[in-house]
Amino acid sequence: MTGVKMQNTMTVKLTHEAAPAHWGQATVSFQNDHAYVHLRKGDRLRQIQQAARKLRTQGVTAVELLGGEWDLDSQWSFAQGFATARAKADIHWHGDETVRNTLTHRLEASFFARQLVNATPENLSPVILAEQAATWLAKIGGDKVSYRIIEGEALLAEQWHGIHAVGRGSERPPALLELDFNPLGDDAPVSVALVGKGITFDSGGYSIKSSEGMLGMKCDMGGAATVSAALGLAIQSGLNKRVKLFLCCAENLISGHAYKLGDILTYKNGVTVEVVNTDAEGRLVLADGLQAASETGADLIIDAATLTGAAVMALGTNYNAIFSPQTEVLGLAQEKAAQVGERVWPLPLDPWHRDMCPSAYADTANSRAMKGGGAGGASNAAGFLSRFVNPEINWLHMDLASAFSDSGDSLWAAGATAHGVLTIANILQKPETSTS
Repeated sequence: MTGVKMQNTMTVKLTHEAAPAHWGQATVSFQNDHAYVHLRKGDRLRQIQQAARKLRTQGVTAVELLGGEWDLDSQWSFAQGFATARAKADIHWHGDETVRNTLTHRLEASFFARQLVNATPENLSPVILAEQAATWLAKIGGDKVSYRIIEGEALLAEQWHGIHAVGRGSERPPALLELDFNPLGDDAPVSVALVGKGITFDSGGYSIKSSEGMLGMKCDMGGAATVSAALGLAIQSGLNKRVKLFLCCAENLISGHAYKLGDILTYKNGVTVEVVNTDAEGRLVLADGLQAASETGADLIIDAATLTGAAVMALGTNYNAIFSPQTEVLGLAQEKAAQVGERVWPLPLDPWHRDMCPSAYADTANSRAMKGGGAGGASNAAGFLSRFVNPEINWLHMDLASAFSDSGDSLWAAGATAHGVLTIANILQKPETSTS
């Protein structure tokens, strides 16, 4: 929010002074309708985000940020901690018009992503996810945006077998959104192709999850929300290159029509895949999206997905894992994430990772027939995906370990975090897309 200060708004200031003695070790103190965030040595932005969480959990719903200490990064860190699943943050920004506009656009994009991820699975079917993303981006991009949605049996006609197989167990059809943002004209080359995993609910299929493991699985379309929000933010920030977006949308449910263990899928590029775990469905739908992205001839492909628990085990929930065959792409992602205060960390992806899910019946299996896919599960999943990417194209795979907070913590409210949106948007705004 950037308007006139509202009534019942608490002003928040940053200070390097220690908290008054009666506040003990507190990082936040209060004086009348003023709150003071007491910064110490260490990670400044993390402290600010934690302080915002404290304020929100104490019932503060509207704030005005005052004082010269509030730069762009610190205000955004505060906004991240102040956000909740129920309402858009009510924040009066500090700074000039450029800073306020930047923060407002970021808030709008992250709120859009959070709304999608936090929506109930009943209200967000695969087709509705595709429609909402397309409608929002068309509203931002105007006549520079065109799209089509391929759904149900029409997916088979275009050989998108992975999305169809995963989604066919649901009464609500799976869908692939193909969206084109083209500000340059019909013959312009595609600079970047974005691919998002859009599993609107993941029961695990016949490899069924436990009730506890299934509860938060409305978040399994976090990759689709992340790349859509990132593209919208980049467009609002003046993006002037052609970008294509592919959302791979399905519900992974059990029925007489559902795909089964032992099934073999034959993909458009001829790769055959044995299904040894129906709960490793994200990579099956992304395989279609990555082939579609490769067909564009883009300079760079970026996919994002809440793909593996192995990435969470490796990095925790404050980093997103990144993979690429190109070291330059990994460096670019780390640089662009650091510029916007987000955290990414590279995990291994070697050529032999593509062979780490062997099958006696097909070119590969979709996982390994053991809990969590076995050791190195996140890298093995990335290796599987590499089979469906044109090796001549630069590729960044993001396993979104930090996209969702199951119950909330000292940094995030429960629900979607939108962590990763700014990183991808910042990469999109890079002047040149070639990393060679």
